[in-house]
Amino acid sequence: MSEEVTASRHVYRGKILNLRVDEVRLANGRAATREVVEHLPSVAIVAVDADDNVLLVSQFRLATGKTLLEIPAGSTNRGEDPALAARRELAEETGFRPGKLERLGGFWAAPGFMTEYLHLFLATELEPEVLAADDDEAIEIVRVPAAEAIASATRGEFEDAKTLIGLLMLGARRA
Repeated sequence: MSEEVTASRHVYRGKILNLRVDEVRLANGRAATREVVEHLPSVAIVAVDADDNVLLVSQFRLATGKTLLEIPAGSTNRGEDPALAARRELAEETGFRPGKLERLGGFWAAPGFMTEYLHLFLATELEPEVLAADDDEAIEIVRVPAAEAIASATRGEFEDAKTLIGLLMLGARRA
């Protein structure tokens, strides 16, 4: 069961995303319109320090109108290996690099309308490494004991999907 794209046009091209409108033919022969947000793959990192704290980042998110507590994350560069992107993003956002980096899995951010795929990693054996943060980010690092972070995720207290998924996967792995 698939859809055949019969026409496609970009209505917006931006710095981090593009908006495309596709005309499609459905399996039953009917026509439909799909709006697709094009976004490069991203990485998200559950970083656990030597004291068994999860490193979270607190930052204001304009789309939500509030400050959210999240696991470190960011976009890959075009063609960049996700593991290298995870190492880079972790250093940029937290000032640490992983001595050990393990892929936990991956997931689509919003498959109904977006092409962004997130690669999820577990970073441990953290060592200091400071890379320049992005100019447009104001991030505060928050350390939360892993058991507390997992319990908060289980209670639905985090509002960010990648953070919920990452912490719940960490909890399942430890169970």
